Amino acid sequence: MHRQKVILFDLGGVLIGVTGRITLRALLPHLSDHDVLERWVESPAVNRFERGQMDARQFAGEFIEEWQLRLSQADFIDSFGNWVTGFFDGAKAMIQALRTHHRVACLSNTNAIHWARLADVHDLFDVCFASHLTGFMKPEPEAYLHAMRELRVEASDVYFIDDLAVNVAAARDVGINAFRAEGLEEVQAVLRAQGLYAQQP
Repeated sequence: MHRQKVILFDLGGVLIGVTGRITLRALLPHLSDHDVLERWVESPAVNRFERGQMDARQFAGEFIEEWQLRLSQADFIDSFGNWVTGFFDGAKAMIQALRTHHRVACLSNTNAIHWARLADVHDLFDVCFASHLTGFMKPEPEAYLHAMRELRVEASDVYFIDDLAVNVAAARDVGINAFRAEGLEEVQAVLRAQGLYAQQP
């Protein structure tokens, strides 16, 4: 086992901007932000797509029907791709700085459409774990256990940051040091508090 510390990041909402909840609320104004998140997490179409079990067209058709959206498949896929807005300003520089002292990886529930918008992730991180490629989704324990096996690291040497409390709790359940943070400022505060990051003046 490697004793070097591993910093494991979620992507959306942590290092990368996403507009999915805002977009869905605009299309379905009767739903609250909590309602949208709950339906997303429980969606059979999302679950299968983010495990790599269906293609984009099939996902679009099932999602539109499931959520009763008034969009064509083509329009939905085009909108869905734009939900990912890219890395927050300063995120890439922070990751590069962290890699001079630690191993840095990402663990993301994602899909083929959004992953294609993040072409530079493989160069940015030491290792990437994307649910549509591994078949494992947070917060199921196997998502974290698989990452630790591949990284050949003990849970106590992993520091995980996610914007969803349920994913943080699940990581803690398998022994990982896990923290909730949303946006780069909160992420950096967590890292500094854990002695993992000294921001350059």
